[in-house]
Amino acid sequence: MAPVCLREMTVAEHAAIQKLAHSRTAPAHRVQRAQIIWRASRSESASAIAARVGLDGETVRKRIHRFNREGVEALKDRHRSGRRPTYSAEQTATVIATALSKPQTLGLPFAAWTLDRLAAYLHEAKGIAMQRSRIDGILLHEGLRWHKHETWFGERVDPAFAEKRGRSKPSTPHRLRAVV
Repeated sequence: MAPVCLREMTVAEHAAIQKLAHSRTAPAHRVQRAQIIWRASRSESASAIAARVGLDGETVRKRIHRFNREGVEALKDRHRSGRRPTYSAEQTATVIATALSKPQTLGLPFAAWTLDRLAAYLHEAKGIAMQRSRIDGILLHEGLRWHKHETWFGERVDPAFAEKRGRSKPSTPHRLRAVV
């Protein structure tokens, strides 16, 4: 097959292509694209380039034609639409706002959110059926992390904890000591 028609490259383009084609740290797909252009600049045929880089000849031709139109920018990925978000921005904002609110201000009988409580409240009160893992992912993406609010030492989050708990019971029975 005849050599592919690559346009004249500028000195800056040639330097950038050569550097990227021999890079060991750049993303592999960009290196491969640069190698296509670099080999085409050395008058290799599309089929020879395709065999060398492990692609088909049509893909090589498309890459070269794109480079002829766009220059070095052709080595970058184009924006793709991808899958549409499962939950709207409003629903995501509601999840975040609810997680940042205190449950007692919403008339709930507990002092701190858990993923289960948050998922149940969002489903029942807001009509947003979302899995715990998705809620956790949204909050982590927003930079929010779960904290353990109630500890054995220090103040409890729930001010009515002592009333709800009731009287303390000894955890182990007292043993009679032997008289020596």
